[in-house]
Amino acid sequence: MLDPADLSESERTAVEAELRTLADDQFVVAERYIDWQVRGPTLEADIAVANIAQDEYGHARLWYDLLERLGYDEAELIWERSPDEFRHATLLELGYEPGDWADAVLRGYLYDTFERLHLEALEGTSYPPIADRLEKVQGEEAYHREHTQSWLDRLTEGTTPSDEPVRRLQAALDRLYPHALTLFAPTDAEPVILEAGVRTRSLDAIREDWLAVTTPFLEGLGLTVPEPSLPDVRGRDGSHTDDWTSLYDEFTYSYEMLGREPAKLMDAPDEVEG
Repeated sequence: MLDPADLSESERTAVEAELRTLADDQFVVAERYIDWQVRGPTLEADIAVANIAQDEYGHARLWYDLLERLGYDEAELIWERSPDEFRHATLLELGYEPGDWADAVLRGYLYDTFERLHLEALEGTSYPPIADRLEKVQGEEAYHREHTQSWLDRLTEGTTPSDEPVRRLQAALDRLYPHALTLFAPTDAEPVILEAGVRTRSLDAIREDWLAVTTPFLEGLGLTVPEPSLPDVRGRDGSHTDDWTSLYDEFTYSYEMLGREPAKLMDAPDEVEG
């Protein structure tokens, strides 16, 4: 097992890269979820989205906290970091189509399924601080998957492919699917992540499992899954959509207006050790 105090240069590179991917994904998906607060189709949906966003911020805090223990501070990890240094998938930064709940729940399903498989690939990690935090994150992510799958079933129950809910979901799938594939785009550190055992499965292997889960489920809803095709921007390599520039400006605005005072995303839960 890797000791945080004795990491070699390559091991540190591997740990940092994996943590940045984890933290950035969770932070950005939370930022997008809050776009839907008090805009959902039901009060139940509003409450659920608010809870999910809070969970995702908490998960981001857990992973950023481990980066802080490697010598960083929160300002340089989030508020003062250049937008092209973030390593989240482009799926998570895209703005929602106005009023399109189909977009929100489908995007959540695609990401939540990836997140489950990603976290499972970390269960045998060689870096103990990551393992110490998995149980909490996995428990809350299970609720997120249940929420999105329930809404997808609800939207398509008793429908035909020509009905509006299915047409909306198909349009969202066609728009989002290429960007969903950026969840599996590797960072430059992918070889050392696997060599050091920080993650026990490759992104290619996780992608195959993701396809095996999502394709039959989506087809069972009456949707046609597009052919895999990556967009020009990948997220993991620092290239992003124009939507990311707007979102970045939004979440850094208050920090800048307050004169770059010390910011705090949220406190890590006291019960988490490591």
